[in-house]
Amino acid sequence: MASKAGGTTSKVFVWIILILLIAGLAGFGIGGLGGTIRTIGSVGDTEITVEEYQRGLQQDVQRQSQRFGTPLTFQQALQIGVDQQTRARLVAVAALNEETRILGLSVGDAEVARQLQTVPQFMGPDGQFDRDGYEFALSQNGLTPSEFEEQLRRDAARELLQQAVAGGLAPADTYSETIYNYLAEMRSFRWAKLEDTLLVTPNGSPTPEALQSFYTDNPSLFETPELRKLSYAWLTPEMVLPTIEVDEAILRELYDERRETYVQPERRLVERLAFPTAEAAQTARDDIEKGTISFEDLVAERDLSLDDISLGDVSRDDLSSDAAEAVFALSEPGLAGPVDTSLGPVLYRINAVLNASETSFEDARADLLSETTLDRARRIIVDQIDPVDDLLAGGATLEDLGQETEMEFATLDYVAGSDADIAAYEEVRNEIDRITVGDFPEVRELGDGSIFAIRLDEIVAPTVPPLDDIRAEVETAWQEQETTRRLRELGLSLAEQMRSGTPMEALGLEPRSAIDLTRRGFVEDAPEGILPVAFGLETAGVDIAESDSGLVLVELLDIAAPDLTTEEAQSFLRQIRAQSAQSLAADVFELYGQDAQLRHGLSLNQAAINAVHQSIHN
Repeated sequence: MASKAGGTTSKVFVWIILILLIAGLAGFGIGGLGGTIRTIGSVGDTEITVEEYQRGLQQDVQRQSQRFGTPLTFQQALQIGVDQQTRARLVAVAALNEETRILGLSVGDAEVARQLQTVPQFMGPDGQFDRDGYEFALSQNGLTPSEFEEQLRRDAARELLQQAVAGGLAPADTYSETIYNYLAEMRSFRWAKLEDTLLVTPNGSPTPEALQSFYTDNPSLFETPELRKLSYAWLTPEMVLPTIEVDEAILRELYDERRETYVQPERRLVERLAFPTAEAAQTARDDIEKGTISFEDLVAERDLSLDDISLGDVSRDDLSSDAAEAVFALSEPGLAGPVDTSLGPVLYRINAVLNASETSFEDARADLLSETTLDRARRIIVDQIDPVDDLLAGGATLEDLGQETEMEFATLDYVAGSDADIAAYEEVRNEIDRITVGDFPEVRELGDGSIFAIRLDEIVAPTVPPLDDIRAEVETAWQEQETTRRLRELGLSLAEQMRSGTPMEALGLEPRSAIDLTRRGFVEDAPEGILPVAFGLETAGVDIAESDSGLVLVELLDIAAPDLTTEEAQSFLRQIRAQSAQSLAADVFELYGQDAQLRHGLSLNQAAINAVHQSIHN
């Protein structure tokens, strides 16, 4: 049976094939395996060729490499199951191809030709289909035109099958409306904190038996974290700087080159607004001083912004003599002028007075020294890497490095998340997480030019200290839990009274209101669980919300259902219906494909699969 796929669908398939074949294969060679191996398996009479599996596998490896942000070796790809994903996809496609073959679904040569002639990559400079360029692109990827066109034909046939099986499926309107109602429903409620000041009497002291029981039942509260005992040697530019001698004349020359940075004259932050006449400028200044208009309003009347009239920070030398005299006569922010300038009469607004400043050579020397020696220190450290590596390879310990090289030796008790000492570097923390006891220390570089080598000496597993060692800590935790228990009991009692008609205020509480909040709203200073509790209540219902930050009593005041007739609601409903229909169709078609695979039968040739893996690995 011959059918013609729609234009939009056909273009989609062409682009998919092009992306997979041209972009997806960049960087890989498609080499034949030789011999008589042609397929890795089949579904019914539809074969999965070696070339299809090889191309698909290489494409999926590259896709995963892009996802991880680093090239994956083929062995790494196998370890994360990329080959299984590739085979599953090809088997699914083969099952559907077998189904279309049995049903006789196909598209004609004219439709295949039309699709090819719409692909920009296959067009020549004149905008017409370029047969030579088309064949060259395919040959670069190990395909012949007949193979590629047959693949297009099969893809279009599967699209026809999908339309027949899952086309037109859509969930009922109640599905999208229920989702929108859930997300857009608004609730208003009152809430009040349950604080320990509400408790009439303080907690008692726990008995020894109660404390022991609490300690035994809550070991996770007192467990010490895993501790990693580390030894390391490192060398930083700051350690090397004191050993570097710099000619004082070089520092003074650099200071002189940057004198404008270290010696700053008196400056002003200034804006300048020109006027057509001196009278207009004076009138504007008078109006500003009387408060009938602002400087900003005058600027806006000219269709200008403050950025347009800003001169930034200026010194006397940056202004004409008359302007400098007027501007620098002010010792605080204000207006200066009118002043005659090359632009005409001008008003200046001084926004800040910057006093003259001077940093002497002696004061700047430390910064100049650090700047001039830092690069030299880093180069010195780089030159140490190979000798240190040689020492480690020859059996030297990190302790030896601290004695025989410029590196400093130290130890560190490290807990996950700590940033003390050398663990302040993310690269070091990553290395600590990676190494195991017995690993050979290796020299590593840090982003600031430092180097280090680290050794994991011991891992101290998490432990619960004896009760006698942490008795005060355990009692404090018991008191906190006891307070929470008593507040919870009090809250339940208060809630019951409110259900009987007693208002919050009469119970000694200080209620706060939250009006028209959705489930995605935010209630400042309230526990995180307050919204789920509020949205679980019926009108006038009362309950307790509890989290690590405390307990609150919640009273629901009103439920406001969303208006489904608004444009916002209708737009949301249309999107949900479209997404749901696509998802439903995809699920139905996937189930259909799985059924087709079962009906037609699957066979795989493991020897052929292994041969493909070996060819790629080599």
